[in-house]
Amino acid sequence: MARIPWFERKFDFNFPAGVYPEMIERLRGTPARLEDRVKSLPAAILTQREGDHWSIQENAGHLLDLEELFSARLDDFERKLHTLTAADLTNQKTHNARHNEQRIHDILLAFRGARTDFVERLDNYGDLFFDRIAIHPRLGKPMRVVDLLLFQAEHDDYHLARITELLRLSGLA
Repeated sequence: MARIPWFERKFDFNFPAGVYPEMIERLRGTPARLEDRVKSLPAAILTQREGDHWSIQENAGHLLDLEELFSARLDDFERKLHTLTAADLTNQKTHNARHNEQRIHDILLAFRGARTDFVERLDNYGDLFFDRIAIHPRLGKPMRVVDLLLFQAEHDDYHLARITELLRLSGLA
């Protein structure tokens, strides 16, 4: 079955805000899951591209690149803005980052640090914060803080699944 491209995915945010602790745990666990998948792979596998598509290492770097966006969106909720910060749908930050020229250790360390900071912010909010609403610019629909967490966790899983797919193509999974 073909994977659904990220920008074609639809989201229904019809669950109670009270599930936010589980969403936080998904986000907290992503660095460990990412490290588990990639830390022992040779650079040749990590940086191998499939045509114009990102390598394993570039997918990992992309997760790091988007931490800034998700942090900005959390700022938007704190400031009670009407619309969340828009993503760069061309992913120029990732395309320009030259992740394949970096050490995977450095990418993983930076991602773990950024995600830890993000989760620590989440851990300090009260229950009512997770029910705050703003408009998601690409989806064009209201999104609560808890919905943002689901969206981010799904984005993490999308790229982890792509990494697994690339490992299978390399004969390593």
